[in-house]
Amino acid sequence: MSKYKKLVMPLIAVLGILLVAIFGHSLSVKSADNHDRIPIVFWHEMGGPSEDALEKVVDGFNKSQTKYKVIPKYQGTYDEAIQKILQTHNTSTSPAVFQAFDISTAQMLHSGYTTPVQNFIDEDNYDVSKISSVARAFYANKGKQQAMPFNTSQPVLYYNASLLKKYNITPPPVSPSYSDITRVAKELYEKSHHKVKGMTVQVYGWFLEQALANANAQLANNNDGHTGNPTKVSINNPDTVEFLEWIRENIKSGDFIDYGSGASAGANQTAGFLSDKVGIFIQSSASIGQLTKNNKNELGITYFPHPDNKKANGVAIGGAALWISNDKPKDVQRGAFEFIKYTLKPEVQAQWQKSTGYLALNKDSQKTSILKDLYAKNPESKVPGQQLATAKANYSNSGILMEGMQLTRQLEEIAMETVYNGGDIKKALDTADKNINDNLTQLNRANGYK
Repeated sequence: MSKYKKLVMPLIAVLGILLVAIFGHSLSVKSADNHDRIPIVFWHEMGGPSEDALEKVVDGFNKSQTKYKVIPKYQGTYDEAIQKILQTHNTSTSPAVFQAFDISTAQMLHSGYTTPVQNFIDEDNYDVSKISSVARAFYANKGKQQAMPFNTSQPVLYYNASLLKKYNITPPPVSPSYSDITRVAKELYEKSHHKVKGMTVQVYGWFLEQALANANAQLANNNDGHTGNPTKVSINNPDTVEFLEWIRENIKSGDFIDYGSGASAGANQTAGFLSDKVGIFIQSSASIGQLTKNNKNELGITYFPHPDNKKANGVAIGGAALWISNDKPKDVQRGAFEFIKYTLKPEVQAQWQKSTGYLALNKDSQKTSILKDLYAKNPESKVPGQQLATAKANYSNSGILMEGMQLTRQLEEIAMETVYNGGDIKKALDTADKNINDNLTQLNRANGYK
């Protein structure tokens, strides 16, 4: 062997050892990340900016530990996702954890496809007292938590504070009655010389249901399905009549504007509000971001209005919850619950509210600098969370656990449209009652319920 080879060979050997040490370690880390972690497939329906915010939540969880890896997959609309979840159960493509919207709760509960999160709550002695009781109650049944609330909203009343100042009109109180809103709406319409309509209430079944909740009334028997499967709906009741009579009063006074129903109605009323064509409207608390961005006017927010002769009972939540599929191994289900717990951490919830407008459900989120800074810049953004925090969970404000809610909403909206167009309130509600109950009877029969 030449002198040159004697010098080079040891160097090559050393270099080889170094390369193995460097790249071998890199490969082992990569292997641990991709193969040793338990994959947790997560189906969701968040699009646009909300999806970006959700990706950050997932990334935060994946970086917070090394045992699980959540893999988020967008599944389209809420309705589309529900069908996929039901059709893929017990297949290799089904998710370990999934997002399902509020009115599908009874459907998911009756499917038998989920593991109650209560099982893991009990195993971990996980303290749920910090999480909004009203939000939790929607997804609970017979004392067991079935799913955990995630993207949560409530309906609130928005008003144009700048217009009220311009026309020297006293704003409504934080928790207004129907008459409080009527006063402001009529004054705005008259003092603006009919240039600004006072108010609108979108044709949306969710709002009618919330009017009942805030009046401490129920749509379905068996405590809106919380103590037994509903067998009868009574939409024609004094509280629904009072809600529609309140709207009818403002229609007759000329201060009400009807933006219709359907997908474009919400967008049209928001545009009307931002362009000073209407001064008051009801919409989801998740709309705050849209209403504060590039809004030349000062935004006012109150709680959802209540009947004149009753105290506000509080409204139910909207949005969706996170469920755990029972067709996955226990370790995968455990990973799903660990992810759910992570989403409910105070800082995670605070950032979620700031990024999306959905409500922070952990009470300790209010102590974070994230929300303190948000409220300092936009004080009105604190109101929806206060509405949620002040309500005490009961059967009336904990949502309706009943199958067929999609059709129920449509039939509620037909009744609302009929009244808006001058139809008889009692006849419209009687028709809705009959059609909703006919559908409920068929569903109960198909599912084997009496």
